[in-house]
Amino acid sequence: MTASALQEVAIKSFERFLSHLGMIRDPRRAEGMLYKLPHVLLFAILAIVTGANSYRGIRTFIKMHRKRLNKAFKIGWKRPPAHTAIRYILQGLNPADVEKMFREHAADLNGSETATGTRVLAFDGKVLKGSFDAFNDAKARQVLSAFAADTALVLAHIEIDEKSNEIPAVQKLLEELDVAGHIVTLDAMHCQKKHSKPPPKRRPI
Repeated sequence: MTASALQEVAIKSFERFLSHLGMIRDPRRAEGMLYKLPHVLLFAILAIVTGANSYRGIRTFIKMHRKRLNKAFKIGWKRPPAHTAIRYILQGLNPADVEKMFREHAADLNGSETATGTRVLAFDGKVLKGSFDAFNDAKARQVLSAFAADTALVLAHIEIDEKSNEIPAVQKLLEELDVAGHIVTLDAMHCQKKHSKPPPKRRPI
């Protein structure tokens, strides 16, 4: 495959995703937008999935692949953004905007797959690795995800209140997602007659 053909594939593959990223509100002032937000976010995601675990790591990824990224996405970055700029951008994003964008992207991917028969959605809660902080007396954070079994896609996720459990989170996510006609699987704790209140805590024996 020629270089121009590879470029076309790269742009086409990420075209829809970049348009979704462009819907996220930019935390910067207009005069501070030297690097377009969709590309900063896309390159940060690519860096993270290839092993970067810090803002400096994201910058290193962009620096190493800058020429190829410029060519593939028809941009003209002369240098990567500073790690402090990347940190400012990522920390300034509205979490609700990001979640909405990923849900729309997941819905696009999920809808593009040809479903055969009844679809299965698995709702499950997980503890975020490394979120427990004993020094600051912070409990481990939990997230509930909705997983489409046939397309292997996470359609949405929601944080579980540390003073509650999965039950209210599942009810909220069921309201926000279109699950009509699908099979939904849940943990045994959801097999209760009333879901309006969390199950009572057991008293110590």
